[in-house]
Amino acid sequence: MSGKLNLHADPDDRNGFADIIGQYSWEDTTARIAAVSARDVERVLALAARDDRQLSPDDLMVLLSPAAAPYLEDMAQLSHRFTLEKFGRTVSMYIPMYVSNACSNCCIYCGFNHHNKYQRTILTMDQVKAECEAIKALGPFENLLIVSGEFPSLCGTEYFADVLRTVRPYFHNLTIEVQPMRTAQYKRLVQEGLNGVVCFQETYHKENYKTFHPRGMKSIFDWRLNGYDRMGRAGVHKIGMGVLIGLDKDWRTDLTMMGRHLRYLQKNYWRTRYSINFPRMCPSESGFQPNVVITDRELAQTTFAFRIFDHEVDISFSTREKPEFRDNMLGLGVTSMSAGSETEPGGYATSPEALEQFEVTDSRRPCDVTASIKAHGFDPVWKDWDAVFDK
Repeated sequence: MSGKLNLHADPDDRNGFADIIGQYSWEDTTARIAAVSARDVERVLALAARDDRQLSPDDLMVLLSPAAAPYLEDMAQLSHRFTLEKFGRTVSMYIPMYVSNACSNCCIYCGFNHHNKYQRTILTMDQVKAECEAIKALGPFENLLIVSGEFPSLCGTEYFADVLRTVRPYFHNLTIEVQPMRTAQYKRLVQEGLNGVVCFQETYHKENYKTFHPRGMKSIFDWRLNGYDRMGRAGVHKIGMGVLIGLDKDWRTDLTMMGRHLRYLQKNYWRTRYSINFPRMCPSESGFQPNVVITDRELAQTTFAFRIFDHEVDISFSTREKPEFRDNMLGLGVTSMSAGSETEPGGYATSPEALEQFEVTDSRRPCDVTASIKAHGFDPVWKDWDAVFDK
């Protein structure tokens, strides 16, 4: 039996988005984005202004195009309107906790690359407790993102079940960003208190994907892409998506593909909430440099485009972005932010010198971030929801 068949042994790993994405030509999508006209942009903005109209992924494509750049102020006003209508003047706060930098993948852009000769760290449950206590000392965080390198034989379902049981007394909302799992494994973790899963497809360009991910489980494009279907079938409360901007040169095409994927998931797993993230490439220990570096203005246009496209999706900005840029985007589409982030396992208390995944750009303390949010007229929210509301 081939390795591919073994990886797809999950009976639920059928009829997922990996079986659908082939109907969208990467080259055709890229060409259509380049061919968008000013008249196309004006038409979509007029449609977006109507309260009874939900935009299509083709409309999103128009708003992401270079032709939409001169309409940035119009897009900002619509994005501001829809953000306030659905989220009010609130910003949800979260913090990541890295529990391991061990990874069996060889992603050429990542500091956790298996070939990097660095000491690897896997936190014990006592160390996890110490990290939780250190995080609580930083601020009243209730939304915790648990992050790990992808090494299933060392950090598998049972390890993450132990982590969830350990952190549950400290936090109300628990999300993981780890290797894709089978449906039954996600269901097991939901039973242990898991609320959400974040998984970045990194790029939707199937051919280039293999170049960026040459070895390891992550090298199998369809397995990762269908992981979102497995999350939905497992009843995960919230699914987070993202592409790594700068990995593929056709970044607008990548984002259009993500918009198509989002609409597919919303249609098929309508009980689930969704979040999106637009991480820009940062320098890593592997020395990989981005294929494209997009400007703040282009990232702002991307944020506005997705808010106009979907009024209810959670849009998150991490500490990858500069403080002033994050502050300026308040009320313009962004609805959640991290603060005080450490991107290495044990970074808050136990192993501050461990290998980190990427460099943090906004190094402000959580109290300084929230003070800035308040100074801009918004309210930081520490607790997102209670499990009792789902009963």
